[in-house]
Amino acid sequence: MRRTRTPPPAGRFRAPGTRTPVVLAVPALVAVAFLLLPLLGILARTDWSDLGTHLTSPGVLEALRLSLLVSFWALGLALLLGVPLAWLLARVSFRGKALVRSLVLLPMVLPPTVGGVALLLGFGRRGLLGPWLEDTFGIVLPFHTSGAVVAATFVAMPFLVISLEGTLAGLRPSYEETAASLGASPVRVFCTVTLPMVAPGLAAGAALTWARALGEFGATITFAGNLPGTTQTLPLQVYLLLQDSPEAATSVSLLLLVIAMAVLVCLRGRWTGATSTDRAARRARTTDDTGAPAPPAAAAEGPAPPSAAHRERWPLHAEVTGFNRLTLDADPGTTIAVVGPNGAGKTTLLRALLGLTPRARAALRLGDTDVTALPPHRRGVAWVPQDGALFPHLNALHNTAYGLRAHGTPRGDARRTAQQWLDRLGVGHLAHRKPAQLSGGQAQRVALARALAARPRLLLLDEPLAALDQTTRARVRHTLRSHLAEFGGVCLIVTHDPVEAVSLADRVLVLDDGRALQDAPPAEVTRHPRSPWVARMLGRNAWPGTVTGDALALADGGRLVIADPLPDGARALAIIAPEAVSVHLDRPTGSPRNVWPGTVRELTSAGSRLRVLITSPEAPDLVAEITPSAALELGLADGVSVWTSVKATEVSLVPL
Repeated sequence: MRRTRTPPPAGRFRAPGTRTPVVLAVPALVAVAFLLLPLLGILARTDWSDLGTHLTSPGVLEALRLSLLVSFWALGLALLLGVPLAWLLARVSFRGKALVRSLVLLPMVLPPTVGGVALLLGFGRRGLLGPWLEDTFGIVLPFHTSGAVVAATFVAMPFLVISLEGTLAGLRPSYEETAASLGASPVRVFCTVTLPMVAPGLAAGAALTWARALGEFGATITFAGNLPGTTQTLPLQVYLLLQDSPEAATSVSLLLLVIAMAVLVCLRGRWTGATSTDRAARRARTTDDTGAPAPPAAAAEGPAPPSAAHRERWPLHAEVTGFNRLTLDADPGTTIAVVGPNGAGKTTLLRALLGLTPRARAALRLGDTDVTALPPHRRGVAWVPQDGALFPHLNALHNTAYGLRAHGTPRGDARRTAQQWLDRLGVGHLAHRKPAQLSGGQAQRVALARALAARPRLLLLDEPLAALDQTTRARVRHTLRSHLAEFGGVCLIVTHDPVEAVSLADRVLVLDDGRALQDAPPAEVTRHPRSPWVARMLGRNAWPGTVTGDALALADGGRLVIADPLPDGARALAIIAPEAVSVHLDRPTGSPRNVWPGTVRELTSAGSRLRVLITSPEAPDLVAEITPSAALELGLADGVSVWTSVKATEVSLVPL
């Protein structure tokens, strides 16, 4: 009879090589026992029959009432002071920041009695501030309930600050920056975006702060004393009971232990880190446009928003200094595609126009208004970052209405206008979905609707379609093009996609190292690109060099014969179309004047043709475009030795 092995239960499978080393397991188990044994001691020594009697005695009830009063007042004071402090540490760079953070952490490592002494010397009758408080306001903190509140706040507030600062650090600033670009003031951004999104971290920090304040002993007894009904909190009551009634002290200790454990169990995994809504928003960006079926095309267009917004016209004039150094002028209704390699300053340009970066500054005029000195929320510049930055705690309708509400539009009117914009962009049927319930394409349309609904004078789109699949990208591109045609301001769109640059833009602005290399219509940039990066983005070979006679001395080494030379010494960019490159197995003979040996390094599909990357010791890397049948006939594969040739008449020179 064959014996079959029962598979391990689900969730208990252990992969080979994952056994815990004994040298680590044993000390870890000892550590667990070390932490657990005192708690077991309380449980073992508790007199369960008299537990109710001990906990309901007048002294314990009075101490419990006072502890709750002190801990909740301490929590309120910690929220009032700690929330702004946590925001300052997470969001603002300033000198002495490390010192301030050390001061926040100090009460956590300071002996409680030393903290009490420090409070006496600071707020006591003979302290630095105590005499002034007493003479001016008649406030005496030591040996008073308010002193117990101050002591508990001093010890417990670091838990709130650390927890909230960690959550704020995990919250991407793009949410707050986008809200500001929609017209929300800093206070409105903090109340409507920041606080709701960090609510889990705030709640966790508040719970820890309250629990720590409830159990405070050392600083309280040193600073506020041990006065029954005034400063004698529950931990102090335990200390007194240990001398007269150890069984009652154990019962009260059990009560405090249960409260502390309940708080920790409720906060599992939610002390610090990114908010749950932020994580959900990131998950939503990974999906494609496969949500609920879109409405019919007629319904997708929907009613147009108020036409007054379309009658306003806002030309653009900007002089940008700093890392970016350029001047921009554009008529109303112009769309400018901003392209360039990574680090060229594309996003910095957009953030300078928003007034959000110290790296560059823009003297900006929109229409007849100079907005240079205005803060971001008053500039009338709307920004759509690459991920859309939809506020995850608001549904699509409230997201779209956010900018209108920030500008003072009544709630009902804002929602009606927002619904119209969502309808126009084909996502009106998703108005009540949260961002986590939207696909990537749907979320991007909502982000565009939100920006357009705010009636900006300048629209900035930072790679708005980069995260979408090809099918969705084409659909959203078509929708965006139709609405940009009606936009009364100027739109700048950062892109790495040549199709987007050609199909959406009236002009293409080419940046490199913060400078404008070219600003021209798409057709001109396509025919005569002045940047090697742009030429390669358009699928061309681009070789910079210096003209010497009838050839170009290439910057990367080698020599390229040209048919229409420029003056000697001129800097130029040689543009070679991939289809103009011939590939041979043997050295070609005949008319080609540019011939190089090379090795095939990569073959990729480009529609119905193949693109072949060929490296050569005598010339820069070269891309050829051939048919699949030609590749089969030549037997091309990675590592195959070939010869390439380019006719001099197929080389276009662009002066630099």
